[in-house]
Amino acid sequence: MSEFENLIDKLLAQKPELTKSDLEEQIKQKKEKIGAGYLTDQGALFLIASDYGITLSEPEKVEISLKDLYAGAKEISLETRVLNLSPAKQFSRKDGSPFYLRTMTVYDTNSTASVKLWDEKANLPSLENLKPGDLIKIIKAYVKSDLDGSPTINIGSGSNIETTDTKSEIPTIDTITKDISESKEGQKDLVISGTIDGVISGMEFTNSRGMPGKALRMRIKGKDGSGMRVVLWGKDESAIPNMISQSAKVRLLGVRVKSGNQGLEIHGNDSTIIEIEGGKEAEPIITRVLSITPTENGKSMILAVDNKKKIFNITDSSNSTSICVEGDVIECMPSKVYGNSISLDENSFVRKLENDESIPSLSQIRTKINDVKVDASYCIEAIVLKVPERREVQTKSGESIALSEMFVEDDTGQIWVKGWRNQARIIDKCELGEIISITGLNAKPGLEGRIELFITPFSKITKKN
Repeated sequence: MSEFENLIDKLLAQKPELTKSDLEEQIKQKKEKIGAGYLTDQGALFLIASDYGITLSEPEKVEISLKDLYAGAKEISLETRVLNLSPAKQFSRKDGSPFYLRTMTVYDTNSTASVKLWDEKANLPSLENLKPGDLIKIIKAYVKSDLDGSPTINIGSGSNIETTDTKSEIPTIDTITKDISESKEGQKDLVISGTIDGVISGMEFTNSRGMPGKALRMRIKGKDGSGMRVVLWGKDESAIPNMISQSAKVRLLGVRVKSGNQGLEIHGNDSTIIEIEGGKEAEPIITRVLSITPTENGKSMILAVDNKKKIFNITDSSNSTSICVEGDVIECMPSKVYGNSISLDENSFVRKLENDESIPSLSQIRTKINDVKVDASYCIEAIVLKVPERREVQTKSGESIALSEMFVEDDTGQIWVKGWRNQARIIDKCELGEIISITGLNAKPGLEGRIELFITPFSKITKKN
């Protein structure tokens, strides 16, 4: 009789109302809930036994693989590789005493698992030198169920973790890296790669418990050209270089795929490791100011262009650009440059230069509607053919969002111009028959394959008649 069959008999002996068929069905359901790729039949059986309040005797082998983990296992040892590692955090127990916790994701040939390091183990000096892909030995750890029911390795006072340089069949990080276009809903603990597609931005918010939070947002494009939204919770701009070029290569270690309002999204957390091509120091940039839009919080949103007709979105939070007006040529030393997105703060340098004819004016970079292509930024001049219409759009999360849209044309074609949320108010001010100049529009695919133009925070509408 196999060890697995022996364990089934032991459980049936303690739960005589169950049949073997009942257990087989429960094993199937448990694996579907946790994920068949992360749990063996034997591991599922230990979880089921735990649900019934029954403790099965541990298998004789002490060194196991990640796939064989089960809640209740003690003094296990295993060899695995590091996927990512979070910073150590301090928490308080119910009695007010502090404790430290650090989480790590590890992987082997066919599975992944979460590791929790407690108290002094969370601050081991050797952890600071660990890198993704390093081979480690976990010694005398114990296993408990996480909130989602999956078995989690715990390293406490009686446990240890050490690096090893032995040969291993466990694949390297490069081997398990997948292009973002291969991502599928429900996958977790992924290593994905791609290129930066558009703007990288930070976000601050208050969570459901009233605590402040932060996140880093970006889009990544795969080899097939399709892009995907990325949200890295608990991360901010300190985790990435100050200078990132457009289409820079990026790799994210330890992310999952979930469905969002606009399709599949990549989500990470404070354990996720970000690798982006870039530099620490920004370089001076010379541009012509096309439009300046003040915001309610005192910032200036500036659209500018350089001598290669590359359009930049400049966010000035320090009033450094107050010396200039639309049409001026300026030189600035930004604090950060992410593709075509420039940030100016109190440490930035800005000065106005003499007019440079090599840098185009607004009239020289305007695009005819017939020449608009998807995934680019444009400035157009057109006449309003249809009065702007405002409506409320319901998202999957139940949020109601304002959307305004108008139909415009020039002498080459017609196109819809749309604005969401605050940008909807800009469109609302336009009237039928007006000739308008619009700067900073993003072109995206719309209904029935049509291209549509979208207002951004950097957009400005100027009436010509």
